[in-house]
Amino acid sequence: MILIDTHAHLDDHRFDLDRVSVLERAMAADVRTIITVGTDLGSSRRAVELASNLGGDSDQRRPAVWATVGVHPHDASQLNADVLTELDRLARDQHVVAIGEIGLDLYRNLSPQAIQERAFVEQLELARRLNRPVVIHDRDAHAQTLGLIRQVGKDWLGVLHCYSGDEEMAREVISMGFFISLAGPLTFENARRLQAVARFVPLERLLVETDCPYLAPQLYRGQRNEPAYVRQVAVKLAEIKGISLERVADATTANARQLFGFRAPE
Repeated sequence: MILIDTHAHLDDHRFDLDRVSVLERAMAADVRTIITVGTDLGSSRRAVELASNLGGDSDQRRPAVWATVGVHPHDASQLNADVLTELDRLARDQHVVAIGEIGLDLYRNLSPQAIQERAFVEQLELARRLNRPVVIHDRDAHAQTLGLIRQVGKDWLGVLHCYSGDEEMAREVISMGFFISLAGPLTFENARRLQAVARFVPLERLLVETDCPYLAPQLYRGQRNEPAYVRQVAVKLAEIKGISLERVADATTANARQLFGFRAPE
């Protein structure tokens, strides 16, 4: 069985003391590939470095590691012409599979909405130019997120990570070409709406992720999350769908390969 954690933050300081052990535990949990996600210029550079130096292509005891590069809506105020130029350069690295994490966050509003929207559009346009999929963060900004995606173009390839919308939005983003990624909140005891979405979305449009070190699944809630725990998300998804864990693993692995264009290790 092969699992892919399609959204992790391996560069986070909470992994500084045991990052290699974290990867080895992921391997033991059947996680063969991890995508580590950039959230600003510094973390994007670190993501590329980690993907280049830490993954399974250098040590078969660890999963393969790929990277994305982008500026998160929290840090949208940092995006300027120089940063965009550097993101463009980083995105051409052989270990980079997407532009992200980009989008809108109107829950915390750490950058003004207008600046978030500008940064989102500029990075969507970068992804268009480079023909790369996008990894989208959308929190309390469903209508605005969809509106800006439509504004930039159609026939997108990407994922709404750690999905928090409803079934109606899921139907629309799937029709636009997006995948939907489910994380630890799927396992929470009070996550009935999200579980209904998971039941509704076809298996061939779903991914699983941890968003670690954040959002640990119910079994580890309150602890640091890590890629090995993506297995708990897959287990819950299998329960919701009434299918085997192996079928969920096979489908979500195939979906990740399709979206990000890499070959996951066997």
